[in-house]
Amino acid sequence: MLLNLKAMIVVLTVAMAVFVIAKPVCLRFMTEEDFTRRRNVWIALTLTAFLSPSFWLYAFVAIVVLAWAGWRDPNPAALYLLVLFAIPPGVGLQLPVVGINQLFELDNYRILSFAILVPAAWRLIRSRDKRATGGFSSMDALVLTYAGFQLIQLMPYESITNTMRRAFLLVIDVLVAYFVASRSCTSRRAIVEAMASFCLICAIFAPLALFESLKGWLLYVGIGTRWGSPVPWAYLFRAGDLRAQVSVGHSLALGYIMAIAFGFWLYLGSRTRSSLLTVLGGIVMWIGLIATYSRGPWIVAVVIFFAFLAIGPNGTPRLLKAALISAVVIGLVLISPIGGRVIESLPFVGSVGAGTVTYRERLAEQAWQQIQQHPFLGNPFVLKHLEDLRQGQGIIDLVNAYASVAMFYGLLGLSLFVGTFLVGIAGAIRTAKGAAQSDADLRWLGSALIACMVGTLVMLGIGSLDRGQTLYAFAGLLAAYARLGASPERARADSLGMRGREDPV
Repeated sequence: MLLNLKAMIVVLTVAMAVFVIAKPVCLRFMTEEDFTRRRNVWIALTLTAFLSPSFWLYAFVAIVVLAWAGWRDPNPAALYLLVLFAIPPGVGLQLPVVGINQLFELDNYRILSFAILVPAAWRLIRSRDKRATGGFSSMDALVLTYAGFQLIQLMPYESITNTMRRAFLLVIDVLVAYFVASRSCTSRRAIVEAMASFCLICAIFAPLALFESLKGWLLYVGIGTRWGSPVPWAYLFRAGDLRAQVSVGHSLALGYIMAIAFGFWLYLGSRTRSSLLTVLGGIVMWIGLIATYSRGPWIVAVVIFFAFLAIGPNGTPRLLKAALISAVVIGLVLISPIGGRVIESLPFVGSVGAGTVTYRERLAEQAWQQIQQHPFLGNPFVLKHLEDLRQGQGIIDLVNAYASVAMFYGLLGLSLFVGTFLVGIAGAIRTAKGAAQSDADLRWLGSALIACMVGTLVMLGIGSLDRGQTLYAFAGLLAAYARLGASPERARADSLGMRGREDPV
């Protein structure tokens, strides 16, 4: 308990400092009332998590607080993204029901769905404003088709009760996150506000991640231990350095969300009208990235940066200029005293973490063998054939989402899965091109969202992303942006200070 109190003091001290420093920036993208409410909700959840003796007490407080905040918040997607990682995702308890051994596991993701997303979805469906729910896009169709395919594939092997349970969990885990993000953000202002909320929480995670790495102390693991949901392999090291994870649950996942926050900040920072602040914000996100010692997300962040430049106005000259500057910086780093360590940390080149590269190669080989045996519909019991990949922690780590989907759901399932995001990117590109001449700000916003989705597609080849809440929430924002192209009056800039420098770079 004492260790948890110390961790709570560290977390809240850093968070309060970031809230104070970031408030003037955040108020360019949201009202002070909304900022204050969201900040207080996050603080309340954090205090409860560290002080509560049980998960049930936390769940009760969280549902009450989040339901209250969700009812008052005009942008549920922004609130959702701010509190998405209030506690580690692996912390939760099974809900027992008479006659059923286990109903489902209740964790923070599902608490957020019940308290914020489901009520917001219901309000959207009942709303008379058909701008939100009107229209059914090809991206929507692919999301629903892939969800239905996952349900149908296992139906011959399970009871109707279990199928109903899986359908219910698909709705509260994935579909409502996509629906609320894509339908509640009906204006540029709402999309930008959601991005700013996500950047705000990542600005808190960055110094906390640096603290964890330097001190060798994971601040949030004590919560799960006290609640009976410990993670025995939480402490991961690379070259003797602790890989930070804060409350995200894994260093790879933390690296991914920091890369996405960096992509969001490429747009948001330019709206602050301060080149210095733009650079400092990017540095903060990279501090969090580096503290994870996760090389895949580093690559994702670089991909996002270059994709952002390439998609934006005058993309080719900006891209060439950035590539030249990057080459000079990389050259200077390599000839510096830390150059040797950098080379040793590179995948396939250096010796640091070589075991993970070998494991990924073995997974790729065996995945291809399984895909060849069941190419179209996949094999829902494929894990039985991958036992030699089971690691010391007792898990088979499917660190490639594409391989995982193809093995379980075949190339048909993979096409539906990947097609969702490719169609979303195509729709967003159409909106961005339509705004190229008349609205540079809208074009840059689209560049950031598209670049982050391109980076996500790269990330999916490096690891898996939990149950998909984060992935489909981001996909929902991309879909919301694409929908702006069909309604020019909704795409206009408002008076929240989003028009900063015309050149974001």
